[in-house]
Amino acid sequence: MEDERPFPACQKCGAGLLIPLSDYGRDGASIRYKAWVCSSPDCGFNIRIDNGEISFGRAIGQSQK
Repeated sequence: MEDERPFPACQKCGAGLLIPLSDYGRDGASIRYKAWVCSSPDCGFNIRIDNGEISFGRAIGQSQK
């Protein structure tokens, strides 16, 4: 059975939902929920984990990779 819990509302804008994003680590291991981003393009709120540290509100842009 799939997880059917709704995504949480964005606490910054209240209009969007926080959508989870996953990534891969340096050794190729999957990292679930590395970041959460607001679904509202006008908001841009995000929270992420980098090397064990939590950061939020950084500008979102295209990766150079």
